[in-house]
Amino acid sequence: MRLNEATLIEGSRTVLVPYKEHHVIRYNDWMQSAELQQLTASEPLTLQQEYEMQKSWHLDETKCTFIILELEKWDDVEYQEIDCMCGDVNLYFLNTDDRDAEIEIMIAGVTKLQVSRFVAKIGLQNQPSLSLFKKLGFEEESVSEVFNEVTLQFQVTEKVQDLLSLQTKHMRYRHYKPK
Repeated sequence: MRLNEATLIEGSRTVLVPYKEHHVIRYNDWMQSAELQQLTASEPLTLQQEYEMQKSWHLDETKCTFIILELEKWDDVEYQEIDCMCGDVNLYFLNTDDRDAEIEIMIAGVTKLQVSRFVAKIGLQNQPSLSLFKKLGFEEESVSEVFNEVTLQFQVTEKVQDLLSLQTKHMRYRHYKPK
């Protein structure tokens, strides 16, 4: 998504940066793991396919992708940015009219992107993710036996927006420039 192409969000222990071409090698390496493929309901991609996917996500106004970096390493000049990578955060806008967004992890998105509802689709066997999202307040919306997944949803109310603003006031939004 072009909206976040130069956005850096710094928290107390992590930094979110846009998913860029120089992240693809590490990301593709992670996604060769059978366990990660199962937990994220993903298919393995070749390195070339991953480069094409990264480029298409960057141009797609319905996808907002960040790479999560370990802040302590990222602050250290000894480390390249790719060595600081520890995960990713994705928002997939389902319907541009009502600003519903499918989310893979609950980080940012509400104020800048005006998300009104988060939707998470999680494999029925992925108990760690199901537990995490339910602990965060997501509620079951539907179960698909065909896709072997459950859809959870979280409504972003004014009270939730106020709480998120309070809990994330330590975060800084800055212009992103790769190391």
